Amino acid sequence: MDQPVGGFGGNALHDSFHRMFEISRAEPPPTLEQRQDRLARLRALIKDNEKRFEQAISADFGHRCATETLIAETLSLLGDIKHTSRHLKRWMAPRKVSTQLQFLPGKNRLLPQPLGVVGVIAPWNYPLQLTIAPAIGAIAAGNRVMIKPSELSPHFTTLLQETVAAKFDASEMMVTGIEPGVAEAFARLPFDHLMFTGSTRVGRIVAAEAGKNLTPVTLELGGKSPTIVDRSADLDEVAPRIAYAKLMNAGQTCIAPDYVLAPQDRVEALAGKIWGAMQQMWGTDPANPDYTSIIAEHHYARLKGLVDDAVAHGARLLQPASASDAAWAGKRKFPPTLVLGATPEMKIMQEEIFGPLLPILGYSEPTEPIDFINRRDRPLALYWFGTDEAARDQVLARTVSGGVTVNDCLVHFAQVNQPMGGVGASGTGAYHGEWGFNTFTKMKPVFYRSPYNRFADLYPPYGGKIARLSKMLRLMS
Repeated sequence: MDQPVGGFGGNALHDSFHRMFEISRAEPPPTLEQRQDRLARLRALIKDNEKRFEQAISADFGHRCATETLIAETLSLLGDIKHTSRHLKRWMAPRKVSTQLQFLPGKNRLLPQPLGVVGVIAPWNYPLQLTIAPAIGAIAAGNRVMIKPSELSPHFTTLLQETVAAKFDASEMMVTGIEPGVAEAFARLPFDHLMFTGSTRVGRIVAAEAGKNLTPVTLELGGKSPTIVDRSADLDEVAPRIAYAKLMNAGQTCIAPDYVLAPQDRVEALAGKIWGAMQQMWGTDPANPDYTSIIAEHHYARLKGLVDDAVAHGARLLQPASASDAAWAGKRKFPPTLVLGATPEMKIMQEEIFGPLLPILGYSEPTEPIDFINRRDRPLALYWFGTDEAARDQVLARTVSGGVTVNDCLVHFAQVNQPMGGVGASGTGAYHGEWGFNTFTKMKPVFYRSPYNRFADLYPPYGGKIARLSKMLRLMS
């Protein structure tokens, strides 16, 4: 790095980074035993404070369904740590790579090495999961980790700072504050790798700041993830799966279905079945503890603005109450809302929704959904429902997205052996399982020359020996 490590001032954030940086350069890479110990401490941190994390996250939301925190955050992380610990020895081992004939009997190897110091900028919607999951891969790869939580998660941040400090030395892993200015200063640090999860708008800012240091970035962003309901789909099966995926965490999920494309003559039937499934699972009482609040007042107002704009442009709504209803607004719980008759010029079809609003649009020709999706930014997720394999494979072949679940929603995220990541405006890079280990690792190529290799025959003076060797090399090339 061009800038001296001591040239960033003396505040705590910079001092913490530079301490990690210096140690990462001065000490040998952590051994398998050291990495396993750090993973074990991370697992204990989660298990020992499970209830406290649940309460802190709920306090930040106003109300967060405890079961959703358990399933989507706690259990997911514990499974990820178990999987990583089980396979880490194999991931760390040098990897054999084939050697071209003309270089035999030399050999090639890939040596996995830690990058050094990894920064993680986390979001508020799944604060524990999306903070610790990247840290798992970074720790497994042998790095030191700095975490910057979201400004909208003050209770969670305080608890995470306390629990991380109790289990880890500050040179191994530390959590910053969320005061004004910290996010900008954090993104400017010359990390060896920086991971950001959040909106596309902020992702562009983070990438620009990281680019000033040539810091490689992994961006887990969002966008408008489409759901295609093929004519061959069974609506009775489709409806509850879409309803669950849309209303989990009150729609505040980066891979939630953002809108649905269905055959025009089935839109009304599908909407009725989704609406019925939503009522069956969550009811219509805002006091239902299974239904999560919107994170902040300005987000609630943003969602209300999307609905108002849609109605002003002619959309029809299915919802249990108006967003202005005191019973809902007082708990910051936005009423589940289906939007029929949505059109591309409406704001709800231009912005990522990130809430419990679901536009359902009709199509006439089978290729219309493909064309509609391809005219827009690459989505983070795509969902397809149906039994027509030819139609399914056409969608898979002709659309590009971060990930796909067929005949369900969200579930591809839970596949620890598959990468999680976006494409284009929905992100860059990937993590999860071995993919996370590889993201935070330098796979260093090494060639071991054999004493029996005749490289010396290529040294000058060239003379006639090159004519003889070139014939052999041409055959090998």
